[in-house]
Amino acid sequence: MKNTHINHPEDSILTGDLSVLKWFTSKGNLSVKVDGSPAIVWGTNPATGNFFVGTKSVFNKVKIMINESHEDIDTNHGHIKKVANILHACFDELPRTQHIYQGDFVGFGGDNVYQPNTIAYSFADVIDQKLIITPHTRYACVGDLRNAVSYQLDYISFLKDCVEIDSDEDIFWFSPFIDCDTDLSDIVAKCEYASAISGAVDYVDNNTAKKLIKSFNSIIGSGLEIDDLTLVALADYHHVGVNLLRLWKLVQSIKHKFMLHIATYNEVECYINGEEVGHEGYVLSNDYGTFKLINREVFSNANFNRVRA
Repeated sequence: MKNTHINHPEDSILTGDLSVLKWFTSKGNLSVKVDGSPAIVWGTNPATGNFFVGTKSVFNKVKIMINESHEDIDTNHGHIKKVANILHACFDELPRTQHIYQGDFVGFGGDNVYQPNTIAYSFADVIDQKLIITPHTRYACVGDLRNAVSYQLDYISFLKDCVEIDSDEDIFWFSPFIDCDTDLSDIVAKCEYASAISGAVDYVDNNTAKKLIKSFNSIIGSGLEIDDLTLVALADYHHVGVNLLRLWKLVQSIKHKFMLHIATYNEVECYINGEEVGHEGYVLSNDYGTFKLINREVFSNANFNRVRA
């Protein structure tokens, strides 16, 4: 898929694309969504053949910030010292590879508790490596990073590539192991029901869908419950049929039920404001797309309301 933002499954149905109902029940690549920051992209620049590091700004359409040297980092990111310092360390320590990867920065080694973003991660032992990175995406492109196509990471292939050429163990690759039940009969039943009632729904165009998603996010950020009265009010405000929003709510409930089938074998404890929580969520990629599985009422609300440093 093109290098685009990964969406929530319930948001995808607003325009009438119901492929997510097959996505829920199809095998694919499932991984933990770690709450790191900033995003780090690294690998070989196809335009020059040189190693580079950067943030997601390497994919900018106009001002592309690809760093092939420490001097490039100072020029492109020197105005944000924290980001520049992280990129300098990444340029020195990340393995030279012919591929292009993206991961999230969790922290510098030497401690056992890290809070790169909303979630605080508490490891059982102090991390001895210099950097903690959670890899999650591989890119393929020809000629220009603006043409990059993203793929969810095959972690086994990634380790064969990066660990073999990074044998000095300067990086802690943080990727918790997870598993999913093989019996998804309850999810299949709910998806079949959603498909059966979908014919009674009037769908909207992309512009209206974006406005609806903005309203959902605003309500979630306010900590309010999206109940049926809220759906009726939203439908009236946006001049859409309430059955569309009820289908959105049903798909959201399918997502929550699906997440109960996922088991995480943690090497770390997760906290928000001192309260222990699970991981932020998961990303599942298969033939029907790539979506993130997140309890928005917990994690998105916390992220919307986090005090930025």
